[in-house]
Amino acid sequence: MFTGLIDDVGTIERVAETPAGLEFTIRCRYTDLADGESIAVQGACLTVREHAPSRMVVAAVQTTLGRTALGDWAVGTRVNLERSLRLGDRLGGHIVQGHVDAVTTVVHVQQAGDALLIDIAVPAELFPLLVLHGSVAVDGVSLTVNELPRENVLQISLIEYTLRHTTLGDLRPGARVHLEADVMGKYARQLLAAYA
Repeated sequence: MFTGLIDDVGTIERVAETPAGLEFTIRCRYTDLADGESIAVQGACLTVREHAPSRMVVAAVQTTLGRTALGDWAVGTRVNLERSLRLGDRLGGHIVQGHVDAVTTVVHVQQAGDALLIDIAVPAELFPLLVLHGSVAVDGVSLTVNELPRENVLQISLIEYTLRHTTLGDLRPGARVHLEADVMGKYARQLLAAYA
């Protein structure tokens, strides 16, 4: 479980096909990782397979590759990183599972005063889970739904701090992003489905 508060932006140093799946070596700031630790990489929960100071190796099997955009990553790709939540940590963002619900695309980017507004396409089956000023994770970042400007479109508003400390400032129209809806909405929909 994660909070969506990114604590490092790593860089892909190596991509290799291995028996464990598509393997990524990531340069990061972490010096105390443990093998088997869960880490959110661009919002996808992956397992640390190997580590060294300021480096880790993670891998994605075909199931993960089919549900994410990890297959697009190449040497030099920057990725949002977050270590899993520990009991007693502050929950400053929202509950993020690291389970990518959809890979979707940025449709519009515009500067609006001191904020960067980004419109993102949302699959029809996920759109009902979004609520104005509710929570959503984009590429692993806990964000507030700024607007729902039209059906199947989500707008986020990024502050300067988020732009400096995540990869979201790199987004342009057509970019593919990981989207994870708020888990509370998913459970509520599932529990109420029998009564709908």
